[in-house]
Amino acid sequence: MNLAIKIAISAMMLTQALKIPIKFIQTGEWDVKMFFETGGMPSSHSAGVSSLATFIAMKRGVSTIDFALSCIFGLIVMYDAQGVRRQTGELSLAVNDIHEEVERLQDKPDRHEYDQNERRIKERLGHQPEEVVGGALLGMLIGAAGYALSKKK
Repeated sequence: MNLAIKIAISAMMLTQALKIPIKFIQTGEWDVKMFFETGGMPSSHSAGVSSLATFIAMKRGVSTIDFALSCIFGLIVMYDAQGVRRQTGELSLAVNDIHEEVERLQDKPDRHEYDQNERRIKERLGHQPEEVVGGALLGMLIGAAGYALSKKK
């Protein structure tokens, strides 16, 4: 596997792992499942594409077609993460709320069964803009560090 891919995948995995302590700081509870979740701070998608673009820029230069492709690809991924995917997550929230409201209107006692129901639509899909920026900045640092380490070999 080439080094650029290794750096991008490492950035994504490190960023996913960082979601666990960040969630602990926010809520006071450890949730190891965050490693496998989408959404949240920081964006691993943004970190992956940013680390790749940064590594390519430093290794090959910003005037190369390689950098142009990685940069445009990265911008599309980050736009999608905070645009379409975030809107889908917000729509999921609304659908779940409507389902709960329908149950209340039918005079069913609220035993919070729907909260634990596996059919509940997943709500955390996309990112807030600051999560995308956080992932992009972290990815740039990882890409630059990967390049610096590769120069020492």
